[in-house]
Amino acid sequence: MLAASPPHRSSWPRALSLSPRARAQIGLYLLAYLVYSAARYVTVGDLPSAKAHAAAIVSLEHHLGVGVEASVQHFFAGSWAMWVLNHVYLAAQLVVLPGSLVFLYHRSFELYQRLRNTILATWLLSIPVYALFPVAPPRLANVGLLDTISKSTGFGMDGHLTTSFYNQLAAVPSLHVGFAVAIGIAISASLRHPVLKGLALLWGPLVGLAVVATGNHFVFDMVAGVAAAALGYVLGAAATRARVRRPASRQLQPAFCEA
Repeated sequence: MLAASPPHRSSWPRALSLSPRARAQIGLYLLAYLVYSAARYVTVGDLPSAKAHAAAIVSLEHHLGVGVEASVQHFFAGSWAMWVLNHVYLAAQLVVLPGSLVFLYHRSFELYQRLRNTILATWLLSIPVYALFPVAPPRLANVGLLDTISKSTGFGMDGHLTTSFYNQLAAVPSLHVGFAVAIGIAISASLRHPVLKGLALLWGPLVGLAVVATGNHFVFDMVAGVAAAALGYVLGAAATRARVRRPASRQLQPAFCEA
């Protein structure tokens, strides 16, 4: 008689299971995002002040000759490229940001830690800026720019349900752009093929074009976003170095005691 073969067990539940470290990382990210979202919602400014700050930004950009928002939106209006840019804006934070963290977690934990710490530190840095300097995005600032996402995608940027999850008057800094630049650098560093590395670096400029064309950020906001992410990287790296030194000093103590 043939020996009965053991019942076949599907491997997909095992493939979907998460290690304790992975669960801890997901929990940390979700907790930080909830705290950040709650703080940003609580510190929401009033629309007149946000419009006044936006007007000051417009004046500064015109003085510097970089007020190109209207020209960019008009150039892409009604084209297939605008459809792409609308969806790039939506995907940047909702899909690409978490997707990049997952990708780097499996490909290079060191790069994952750097990007994660940059994001967490930049969130913390941005909260007081939103509270002290609320800024209306171009689509709400009465500067002649349209809300192309609400108009073309059916995703209402100013809907009651949508605005309950984010602060509309937090255009400075543009974390869309700051995080996109950080993601592009991190993903590029994890790749080997020069073409793929170059494509990864284009993610930041593409998101920068999207936020301007869709009427969600001024050029000033983009610069502030990159600066905030750069400072977030510095603070995140400093926190990592401090954390690495602490266990090392604890491990030395018993050795000295035994001597």
